[in-house]
Amino acid sequence: MTAKPKETEAQAARKVTLIGALVNALNGSFKIAVGFWANSHSLVADGIHSLSDLLSDILVLAASHFGRQSADKDHPYGHDRYETLATLILGTLLIAVAGALIWDSINRLLEPGEVIIPGVLALVAALISILSKEWIFFYTRRIARRIASKLLEANAWHHRTDSLSSIVVFVGVGGALLGFPWLDQFAAILVGLMVAHIGMQLIWDSLKELVDTALPAEEVNKIRATVQSVPGVRDLHHLRTRTMGSRSLLDIHLQVAPHASVSEGHEIGVWVAHRLRETFPHISDITFHIDPEDDAETDNPDPDKMLPLRPDVLELLEKRWQGDQHYEQPHQTTLHYLDQKIDVDLFYRAEQLPLDEIEDLEIRLKQKAADLPWLREIRVWLGV
Repeated sequence: MTAKPKETEAQAARKVTLIGALVNALNGSFKIAVGFWANSHSLVADGIHSLSDLLSDILVLAASHFGRQSADKDHPYGHDRYETLATLILGTLLIAVAGALIWDSINRLLEPGEVIIPGVLALVAALISILSKEWIFFYTRRIARRIASKLLEANAWHHRTDSLSSIVVFVGVGGALLGFPWLDQFAAILVGLMVAHIGMQLIWDSLKELVDTALPAEEVNKIRATVQSVPGVRDLHHLRTRTMGSRSLLDIHLQVAPHASVSEGHEIGVWVAHRLRETFPHISDITFHIDPEDDAETDNPDPDKMLPLRPDVLELLEKRWQGDQHYEQPHQTTLHYLDQKIDVDLFYRAEQLPLDEIEDLEIRLKQKAADLPWLREIRVWLGV
């Protein structure tokens, strides 16, 4: 049995995160051991940083598992915002790590203690850490972009911060060996600012999603153009977009021909939804509303000005037409609500109404119902 897209994406996210967790565990243990042996405090701290990344990996595993589950009764739109929430937490962790790194580095610059020169092996350990973390960064980011997971991309940047901290250690250890111990702290401050910037960007993107920020204007314009390319669509309004994890959701009002049938209008909407999903794969949920005219200004009308519905319309018309000796119930009655008025089409079978009586009946029915303020037109049709 072929796996569903959601299941395939969850498996890919789980695999890359487990590999990242293994790299973090090995890196952390190796750097701590070498740091103690080579007398490098910065390498020990970097090893602890790597082990702390295991917490974010656990967070990503949990969020990917729940966030990639299909929609259910309690979550009809899916669980994608579990990933959004986890990304928000991960961005906060990045800022916390950056703050701690900057604070510690500033203190060391202002209050330098005893100068301890680390061993050369610390340089080798830092280089191994840089190479391994850069590899897992590019690998995780590639998978994240393939399955459109902001959470995985955030975790990829978390891997990059560990790589950057290892670069700091490499520069710091190298500087100490060359007689410039302050290079370690100065580089750490710069890296901390970079990490904080990444964390703030992740938080900002997550917050925009949580408050249902629309898609970029350029993409919305492309969506409009795609909708208007579908035959039968005269115009569109009330186009609303929002994101939910890796997916986009869309609500739209489609204006079709005023006298188009309900089924034709719906079929036009089906084609619009198909064309949008074909052109924009990230759009998964589309709600369309079919309009016979532009109702952007009357979508929330004054209740006192609302038009009557079919039962009241037919009842009021019947009361006025009952006295007409040639009137009888039509085979079908169609109502058209246009320009705040109602057009009424009456359809008769040939055996119900002679052809030569159509025009006279139409004139009489119009006259008898002329006092109804919401009535604009009455048309009598003869069918088979």
